[in-house]
Amino acid sequence: MHTRSDWPRAVRELENVWIPMPDGCHLAARIWLPEDAEAHPVPAILEYIPYRKADLRTKEDSINHPYYAGHGYAGVRVDIRGSGESEGVLTDEYTQQELDDGLAILSWIAAQPWCTGRVGIMGISWGGFNGLQIAALQPPELYAVLTVCSTDDRYADDVHYMGGCMLSDNVSWAGVMFAHNSCPPDPRLFGDGWRDDWFQRLRGSGLWLETWSSHQTRDDFWRHGSVCEDFSAIRCPVYAVSGWADGYSNSVFRLMQHLDVPRKGLVGPWSHKYPHLGQPGPAIGFLQDTLRWWDHWLKDEATGIMDEPQVRVWMQDSIRPATRYVERPGRWIAESEWPSPRIESRELRLTRNGLEHDGTAGTSEPLLCQSPLRTGLSAGKWCSYSAGPDMPGDQRETDGDSLCFDTEPLSEAVEIFGPPVVELVLASDQPEAQVAVRLCDVAPDGASTRVTYGVLNLSHRDSHAEPASLVPGETYRVRIQLNDIAQNFPAGHRIRVSVSSNYWPLIWPSPDATALTLWSEVSTLTLPVRPPSETDRQLPEFAPPEGAPHVVMTEIEAEATNWSLHYDFDANAHTLEVDDSEGIFHIDATGTDVQKSGYERYRIEGDDVNSAQAETFWRMGFFRDDWRVNTETWTRMSCTPEAFRIEATLRAYEHGELVYEHDWDRLIPRRNL
Repeated sequence: MHTRSDWPRAVRELENVWIPMPDGCHLAARIWLPEDAEAHPVPAILEYIPYRKADLRTKEDSINHPYYAGHGYAGVRVDIRGSGESEGVLTDEYTQQELDDGLAILSWIAAQPWCTGRVGIMGISWGGFNGLQIAALQPPELYAVLTVCSTDDRYADDVHYMGGCMLSDNVSWAGVMFAHNSCPPDPRLFGDGWRDDWFQRLRGSGLWLETWSSHQTRDDFWRHGSVCEDFSAIRCPVYAVSGWADGYSNSVFRLMQHLDVPRKGLVGPWSHKYPHLGQPGPAIGFLQDTLRWWDHWLKDEATGIMDEPQVRVWMQDSIRPATRYVERPGRWIAESEWPSPRIESRELRLTRNGLEHDGTAGTSEPLLCQSPLRTGLSAGKWCSYSAGPDMPGDQRETDGDSLCFDTEPLSEAVEIFGPPVVELVLASDQPEAQVAVRLCDVAPDGASTRVTYGVLNLSHRDSHAEPASLVPGETYRVRIQLNDIAQNFPAGHRIRVSVSSNYWPLIWPSPDATALTLWSEVSTLTLPVRPPSETDRQLPEFAPPEGAPHVVMTEIEAEATNWSLHYDFDANAHTLEVDDSEGIFHIDATGTDVQKSGYERYRIEGDDVNSAQAETFWRMGFFRDDWRVNTETWTRMSCTPEAFRIEATLRAYEHGELVYEHDWDRLIPRRNL
């Protein structure tokens, strides 16, 4: 990424500004704005997240917000209540308190002498979520939203559950926030009361994994903050962005389909990153592109951005399977509306001879699908955060543990864009069961690259709100919509559908080992085939990525991200070990050493579904002069057929001495899960 600071307007920074809330709580903001903003007011762009503006998130913030400020905006970064230097306690994601505070922040920003009264909200992940949620409250100060890597549906398409199955990312993400919530405010900015506020957080933040795991269906807990409950509540323009390696690409297309406001959608090859920092590449000049968005909606300038196609995505070329990619080959394509009338549905039948256009419908001899519990160890993360090694590797072993249906080698290339759909006619020998379906690109030498996938808790076949157990032996037709994708299958390759009854550790196993019976000839795959378009060649090029120079940091202990799979022959146990450490770095401007290191472990023994365990550990530390604090958080989830067990510990240290500790041991009844 090219860095620059030769902006049209000189920028000044306000390192810590207190924003008063109606209840007397004060939230901490870091603000960048043009030096002459009081004389020549500017619109503002708010990013409102809990990731600590003074240390953990300072690098990304310093790339983005000064860049916008140099082009005539106030960049306002606010730590959510109970995070960073903001007072109070953070008790969960997207609480009503968080949204109410967001409304108060917008009102405060619009009333400042340096602001024109127009505000936009931007954010990736958490900030993308609450941007949509606040927009649905229709604050008068909010003129546009930029939402990146977020969702409109907190139950069906978020980090917690997928297809009614519990994601292992539910445990992983809870571990991350358990660690973040244990961190103190910085006394350099907060003042003398920092220690009291820290202990309030330690005592009051709670064990979020217990809450999330207790809400196993689509209830009011998940409906809150899910803007899909009423798309019409959003009345301001929305630019929705994601990447194919991210966990949140589907929501871009639902927002394009259901919102009734000016809107744009962009999906690249990236993981959970802003596109100017995007991996896998190619990264793009996202800040330049979004400046056109803000200039149009916050300054009424004619930038031409709304004259371009509504949806633009990266059509991925075929590639060898790997757990890490630097670049994904492909090209940009676009559609003027979504759903696009140009997309054609092509149905294939899952026959004993493979995927066929003219397979014979009717009854057939049943096929047994009873996958080993290890099936899925090459699945990667539900959401790639670092673009490797957390992406799906070669699927051949997983395919070998599954029922597979292949086309003949393609005589010509096939390109798809949208959500493939698989309908299966099946029965289960247990009342609770799950099914995973993968769409793979199979090279002539047999290498199998996962293109997209979907999972379904079969008790949720008709409803996520009111699941119903299966009747063992009874036949059901179920629909599994796979994740949206744009993919080229080249001539000579095969398209494969793989069906398995497990997908550990991406999803938690059913309470009993299950065997599925599949009737293939009456089961189908529907592909969203996109014919070639000459207009793709006329799309304007994205500029190269650029941003402001980031704050100077010195590495003390190197970042370490690695996945290792261990097999214990004696115990017949598989353990997936994930090292996810950002190491220790020194922030030169503040003289602070910051530590963030952790790991995850996922273990199973043979095909014993109740041997499944997920474990996380994080160590957070902040060291400067006489401020030397660190915390350690540990969580483990295990299960019986009747319940999930959650064990957790929290330890806080000051100058190496233990000053706070708390333990949890909870049982959560399983309900159709």
